[in-house]
Amino acid sequence: MAGQEFAILDPAAGISGDMLLGALLDAGAPEGWLTSLPARLGIPEVTVEIESVMRCSIRCRKVTVRLPGGQTELPSDLDSPHHHDGHHHHHAQGPHRHVKALIGLIEKAPLSARTRELAIQAFRLVAEAEGRVHGISPDKVALHEVGAYDALVDIVGGIEGFEQLGLNKVYALPAALGSGWIHAAHGLLPVPAPATAILAEGLAVTVAGFITGEATTPTGAALLRVLSSGAPPGHWRPVRTGWGAGTRDPGTWPNALRLIVAQGAAEAGQVIVFATDLDDLSPEYLEPLREAVVSAGALDVQVWSTQMKKGRIGFRVEVMCPPDRADQVAEAMFRHSTTAGIRRTTAERVTLPRRHWELGTAGGGTVRMKTVEAPGGSRAKPEYDDVVAEARRTGRPAHELAREFQEQAGRQAHAPVGAPAGRTTVPKESE
Repeated sequence: MAGQEFAILDPAAGISGDMLLGALLDAGAPEGWLTSLPARLGIPEVTVEIESVMRCSIRCRKVTVRLPGGQTELPSDLDSPHHHDGHHHHHAQGPHRHVKALIGLIEKAPLSARTRELAIQAFRLVAEAEGRVHGISPDKVALHEVGAYDALVDIVGGIEGFEQLGLNKVYALPAALGSGWIHAAHGLLPVPAPATAILAEGLAVTVAGFITGEATTPTGAALLRVLSSGAPPGHWRPVRTGWGAGTRDPGTWPNALRLIVAQGAAEAGQVIVFATDLDDLSPEYLEPLREAVVSAGALDVQVWSTQMKKGRIGFRVEVMCPPDRADQVAEAMFRHSTTAGIRRTTAERVTLPRRHWELGTAGGGTVRMKTVEAPGGSRAKPEYDDVVAEARRTGRPAHELAREFQEQAGRQAHAPVGAPAGRTTVPKESE
């Protein structure tokens, strides 16, 4: 989607809730939003500390969630009922919070419907995973207090932070799980810890052997599960980057999560080109064939006359579509034509950047416009269907209206950012 921004998470060194919060702040989310989050969640005694730290000479933001006694969650505290880092036994017997009660806090808090829904989903995933590990029902799963409040801020903040940045689509590169063994209250556990392994089911993961210890935490894996739409699109361009630091600083590799804010690059992409020659399809059925392949996802359809064997006149039909729609387009070509075979080639399409927007007409209506940024300046063109509809409504010639809309668009030239003219959609047909 050219023009529209989205996020790409790069957990090459793993992901935890606090790493994600740091990366969101570094990418431009306001600090005040995060520091006031515990109060909105009904836990005003919890504080959020934000600092700048270095990880392998990369400046990162570091977020620490702290309880009134100064307690904070440390690596290898597995966000789970009984697992604690060797040096944290002093609060292993401390107060616990049921996941059900944490979900209750999320339900009461002033959050958007999307943040609330995804945060509850993430906590349910954590409860199910911990329940499976310990052989108890998800309703009975309780997290020790430090882990519980840490997870609450991390999960709600990690989801709401993308809203703060105006990004509603999140993709993820493979996540490093870590390696080796970690200390737990009942002995050593292999990485990934059992709950993390369950939460990582369905995610793309990677093994970076040099990363020792727990790289992806249960909270980090749960956030990826609810946020990620999978691998990023094939073509995109980075706009800016944020780095969020983990607690450990091994020195030989940056223990940090990279968040890339990106834009789709529809101008250069691979396309599939299908071609077939027809000599036994009546020409009047070429239009329903065109409509069928366009609704199956074709970017463009061309038809021209050809001379076929035995002097017969036929038609060459050439269809261009994105790779992910190729099967549906081929099926539509077979279904809606008389062809018995289609030639398929992969091509590289280079197009100019374009944006789609709406132009207000004198009669109070709107016409969809496409602006193409060419090397010699921008060109605007009204949507054919809208011009024809306006011509029918007003009784004026379509070609005159098209010229008027083009002139009007030229006067408006570049619509101010944020105005309706800035609305971008995926082009249905190529130039």
